[in-house]
Amino acid sequence: MVLAELGGSIARALARMSNATVVDEKVLADCLNEICRALLQADVRFDTVRDVKANINRIVNLDALAAGTNKRRIIQQAVVDELRRMLDPGKPSFTPSKGKPNVVMFVGLQGSGKTTTCTKYADYHRRKGFNPALVCADTFRAGAFDQLKQNATKAKIPFYGSYTESDPVKIAVEGVDMFMKEKYDLIIVDTSGRHKQEAALFEEMRQVSEATKPDLVIFVMDGSIGQAAFDQAQAFKQSASVGAVIVTKMDGHAKGGGALSAVAATKSPVIFIGTGEHIPDFEVFEVNPFVSRLLGMGDLSGLVNKIQEFMPDNQQMQIMDKLGEGTFTLRLLYEMFQNLQRIGPLGQLVSMIPGFSGQFIEKGNEKEGQAKIKRYMTMMDSMTDAELDGTDPKLMNQSRINRIARGSGRRVEEVVHMLDEYKRIAKVWKKLPVLNNNRRSDMNRDIRRISDAIPPNMLTQLGGIAGLQNMIKQMGGRDRSR
Repeated sequence: MVLAELGGSIARALARMSNATVVDEKVLADCLNEICRALLQADVRFDTVRDVKANINRIVNLDALAAGTNKRRIIQQAVVDELRRMLDPGKPSFTPSKGKPNVVMFVGLQGSGKTTTCTKYADYHRRKGFNPALVCADTFRAGAFDQLKQNATKAKIPFYGSYTESDPVKIAVEGVDMFMKEKYDLIIVDTSGRHKQEAALFEEMRQVSEATKPDLVIFVMDGSIGQAAFDQAQAFKQSASVGAVIVTKMDGHAKGGGALSAVAATKSPVIFIGTGEHIPDFEVFEVNPFVSRLLGMGDLSGLVNKIQEFMPDNQQMQIMDKLGEGTFTLRLLYEMFQNLQRIGPLGQLVSMIPGFSGQFIEKGNEKEGQAKIKRYMTMMDSMTDAELDGTDPKLMNQSRINRIARGSGRRVEEVVHMLDEYKRIAKVWKKLPVLNNNRRSDMNRDIRRISDAIPPNMLTQLGGIAGLQNMIKQMGGRDRSR
């Protein structure tokens, strides 16, 4: 996962604090010092770290807490809230609307991954029902149009550019006008970058912006540059009406904390992060789920969205029902492992499962992560139905563990380790309020009954299971709340 080392360090600091016999000022100070050290190592600016520590100390006044107050919970919540505040600029960005033309202009330094990100952004919205098109107004970098053309062709997205015209403003205007006449509702303009911030770059940005009048200007920033991102973000913010930021190269990079915190300081919201070279390696950035995943608490809503987006309709309902039952069994863990590789990058998806730490799959080592999952599944293949579906920890006695080890060809210690991982995940899973939501269970049953009753072609027209869910929410939400 992105910033897995940072998340692991903060989670361990909170765990040590929670395990202390008495939570006093020294325990709090040690916990905060460890968290601040982790933030600094992730290249978060010193001023930001200092503010985080001061705010937590201000909120958590141990002497003023009433007797019997759960100090551990208050400290944990204060840490989570401060991490969210650090990453949240406090305002949303412009959101494109279907059915009417939306012009989005991309700006950034050369080498930040801007052209590739344009295609990722277009492909993401295409899968959401938009009709996107790409315009290459980058006439500075040799090969820019070829790169955009190749990416757009691969993603099956229309594009416009020129090998002969050297005026980026003219290309941008011609491309936007053409796609508007052809009724495209998301027109993405890729502009020139430079190796450094310079007057020519900012003047060109201003001219293209004035000519195309974009609804949104997105600043694409290289997440691997750490604290240098702060000056970059401020310079672009002052020279163009930057309304949102996409941070690239965030696939586990240690300095990503610097980029994220710098952007938040400029009050421009991060809307996506790039997590790899391929088009699907693109995540919506939402502060609360990101912090939750950072600390190993998962992102159940993000996991459900991935299931709805990539899994076939007939499999969606089965796993949605399992997620809504409120009991995390070994069988559910097994089925999750089965489906993970079908719906996206393994490291990204594992971090969405509540209870998994960011270290389950280490940076750049998805192959070992896949091998670990395969070992776990092999051990579970040697279990009985009662063991896979059971919720009583006492069920797994030493005799059963020895039998599972023999049957799977693994060592007893490996089986014990796998069961410990499962117990830890299940403990976190039980605390998730969404799983105990009766309204969600009712809705799932409604969806199953309706999907079984209507013709398959009608279900397809509605947008599959996900479309049916949205329709039932709109039609039945008010009645259920009465």
